[in-house]
Amino acid sequence: MRIIRAEKAGFCFGVKRAMDLAERAIISDSTASLGPLIHNQQVVDYLKQKGIEVTNSLEELKTGQQLVIRSHGVPPNIYREAEKKGIKIVDATCPYVQKAQGLAAKSSKESRIIVIGDKNHPEVIGLLGWAGDNSQAIETIDEARNLPFYPSIAVLAQTTLPMNIFTDITEELRVHTDILLVHNTICRATEERQASAHKLSEKVDVMVVVGGRTSSNTRKLRDICCKKTKTYLIETVDELQEIWFRKAKNVGLTAGASTPDWIIEEVYTKMTEILENKDEALEEDLRVEKQEETIVPTDENSDENFMSNLEKELPRIYGGAIVKGTVVKITSDEVFVDISWKSEGVIPIDELSSTKVTDINDIVKIGDTVTVMVTRAESNEGYTMLSRRRASEIEAREKLAELAETKEEIQAKATEVVKGGLLVDLGMRGFVPASQVDVGYVDDLSKYVGQTLRLRIIEFDASKRKLVLSQKAILAEEQKGNRDKLLETLKEGDVIKGKVRRLATFGAFVDIGGIDGLLHVSDMAFSRVNHPSEIVNVDDEVDVQVLNIDKEKGKISLGLKQLRNNPWTDISDKYPEGSIVQGKVVRIAPFGAFVTLEDGVDALIHISQLADHRVNRVEDIVKVGEEVSAKVIECKPEEKRISLSIRETLADSQKAVEQEALESQQEIPSVTIGDAVGDIDQSDNE
Repeated sequence: MRIIRAEKAGFCFGVKRAMDLAERAIISDSTASLGPLIHNQQVVDYLKQKGIEVTNSLEELKTGQQLVIRSHGVPPNIYREAEKKGIKIVDATCPYVQKAQGLAAKSSKESRIIVIGDKNHPEVIGLLGWAGDNSQAIETIDEARNLPFYPSIAVLAQTTLPMNIFTDITEELRVHTDILLVHNTICRATEERQASAHKLSEKVDVMVVVGGRTSSNTRKLRDICCKKTKTYLIETVDELQEIWFRKAKNVGLTAGASTPDWIIEEVYTKMTEILENKDEALEEDLRVEKQEETIVPTDENSDENFMSNLEKELPRIYGGAIVKGTVVKITSDEVFVDISWKSEGVIPIDELSSTKVTDINDIVKIGDTVTVMVTRAESNEGYTMLSRRRASEIEAREKLAELAETKEEIQAKATEVVKGGLLVDLGMRGFVPASQVDVGYVDDLSKYVGQTLRLRIIEFDASKRKLVLSQKAILAEEQKGNRDKLLETLKEGDVIKGKVRRLATFGAFVDIGGIDGLLHVSDMAFSRVNHPSEIVNVDDEVDVQVLNIDKEKGKISLGLKQLRNNPWTDISDKYPEGSIVQGKVVRIAPFGAFVTLEDGVDALIHISQLADHRVNRVEDIVKVGEEVSAKVIECKPEEKRISLSIRETLADSQKAVEQEALESQQEIPSVTIGDAVGDIDQSDNE
């Protein structure tokens, strides 16, 4: 038995350069990287010990600190923001990525930019930032097929993208444009590493891929190797399991671009120890068997009986067999099941459920009894390969066919958002189109993930494994029943509770128990309402009054202000003509300014009443938000009109000043000239 290393593995040029730049830039307590420098937790921990912390935002940094830009690169706005904050940049962006960024920025001036790659990967996010608004990222050929036509398209790739994916999607893009500019930005080192892993995986029984699970290039290496042989992805040496190498004659070892040499060496050393122990154990077993053959006489009839009894006790194992077993071990991507056979059975993660599995422990636990289908009696590793998904599908078909006929309600939890709808697991993978999730338009399907949906089968074809379901059908029927009942019992003037479902510019739609009534902006408040959001928000619970019912059209008009006291009822007593009032300017028109005296009561100061002189522009005298004092010169509650005057307030003030001055003069006592002169002489003597 031997271990074969891939010719190309470990740090690429860009990652090694980033590590060197980061270590040279270390200043105690003053250096940080924007996100993990590379996708390897062990390296991140190593750099942290050296003094490089990970930050997720420039807001966390202070002036004078150093920021290391990781090899994936960042959008251009990061550089601008850092410069404004006085943060020193150490740019460790991979040169290949920098080249792609330059192409993205240049090509976006004349073409639509399409970046093929993982939309959530920092490298792709950075490329889109350099390309600007005239860009988008796609991951699959189906997304490419759904693109509209563009006069010109420039296509780039995430540097770790497999070449076959880039080629296939690029060919599809040709039918969506007259001019296609292809920029092959896939890193040559990535191509070589993937080709090396592919070649090696064809020669070995087991492949071990070392690297961070969050690393895109490491996951792609695993996917490439999985197509050829049994493959395990590990981050550290502690994850190696001896059981993986049972019956393996040749074992391959490769590593992602973010895996340092010291981790690879640790794994290689541990694998060597495991395989050496395995060889020694095998030799010992053979030696013991030989001794037993020599010393112990064999009873052929006894052996035959033993084997016969053993075969009777063991379940029949063959491809397609349905068996039960107990979960005995769980890893990140496999479940080991005891099926009372010669070896444990293995359920790969993609055979565990009909929908995407994020965490295996959410599906099964150690000790659970599971029903599975045998997909392969014995793999190269000696395991029986199993599928819980296929067994569940077979069990579910008959029940699903019955439910499709009876239209009976069935419940299932939404597990994933996909293009056009939601996925549910009913033994068979079920699809709920976005238009069938609710009776109204749903703009965010993600909020339904994890929720239990009430469903009805609207299309089922077992041969095509097609299962389409609707929650809307059930909700719509219930809503219609509630609507009919409500329309029969509801009366104008009733006050009921409702929940705001959606907003429009003209009002809010309120669910009052199966019917959406319209709460118009004019019925929300006595004051002017520019937009419904000033009064209510989606999901608010409100008390409303029924203003009008149209049973034929099923429409109901609602009111909110009708439940409040009309401020105009006693307005004459509160603001009599001649009184001085305080208010805030809320709106300016060419003919005057509107002043709010209280909620629902606005008064007008005409332009002619703003000052004691001619006014050409209202804005020259008052501003929106300004507090003013004015005199009530007209109050007509029946017309909901109050007129104010600042000019008369000023005039009244002037009269008061003049009157006070006049009264002051009248109070001065009369004196003779002699008395006045005497007073002056006396003052001089003093």
